[in-house]
Amino acid sequence: MMSPHVVPFFDAATFTLTYVVIDTHSDHCAVIDPVLNLDYASGSIGTESADEVIAYIKAQGLTLALILETHIHADHLSSAPYLQEQLGGRIVIGSHITAVQDTFGTIFDEDEGFRRDGSQFDLMLSDGDTFHVGDLEGEALHVPGHTPACMAYQLGDALFAGDTLFMPDAGTARCDFPGGDARTLYASCQRLLSLPDDIRIFVCHDYQPEGRALAYESTVAQQRHHNIHVGGAISSDEFVSLREERDATLAMPALILPSLQVNMRAGYLPPPNGQGRMFLKVPINAFGGPNLDRLSDNK
Repeated sequence: MMSPHVVPFFDAATFTLTYVVIDTHSDHCAVIDPVLNLDYASGSIGTESADEVIAYIKAQGLTLALILETHIHADHLSSAPYLQEQLGGRIVIGSHITAVQDTFGTIFDEDEGFRRDGSQFDLMLSDGDTFHVGDLEGEALHVPGHTPACMAYQLGDALFAGDTLFMPDAGTARCDFPGGDARTLYASCQRLLSLPDDIRIFVCHDYQPEGRALAYESTVAQQRHHNIHVGGAISSDEFVSLREERDATLAMPALILPSLQVNMRAGYLPPPNGQGRMFLKVPINAFGGPNLDRLSDNK
């Protein structure tokens, strides 16, 4: 089994890991889960995180083949179109993106101009589909639960789990977003944990519990034995109880509203209005809460 060279880039503001995955036989590479910076208070977009990745790829003389999104992120914006503009490559996501676009297209009251067929992406992969980065073959694994469209990507002995698994001492991702489901996530985790022991697992986020140093790589064996949520002999019922109890205590991610609106468009910003200005929406009580119709200015 081939072993790609994996280079991580950490965005401390969103605790996100972006990876450059290199086929050492051809110098082709893929980028997984790239970040676009956002100063929410001022509405300012920045490309600092993406520029680090671009500078590395250029310095190494690599050819960017694919930009792989593991899912529609709720905690950071994607810089996939910016990377593509600078370096080329195709933007890829799982085929169940259409279900996510339909859900959030409704929540954000998008008009008919918002396409809900996934066509903003260059390639949609279904479970078991294969793809290539140079001579390196990859496989897409549908791992729903955190969202309905989550994908893990295996390239050689490296598995990029997205938010399905975190480092063993951090467990798993939440399941309380629209379309999420704890029992489904348990099954997805078990699928990944059934892979060979020495498969390397790379996570999308590291929140550095207890203040430990940044960590992003483990193995299937380490996850199977030590993951605090799905390791050992925990049952599906036990996991669901644990996950739902924990999710009830979690606040919404700070960037969830802008992230969803941008990422469901493959990282493209919403179209400008007649004056050439772009806006993102803030739907009131989009994820539950009291009916505030009596407070609306509908005079």
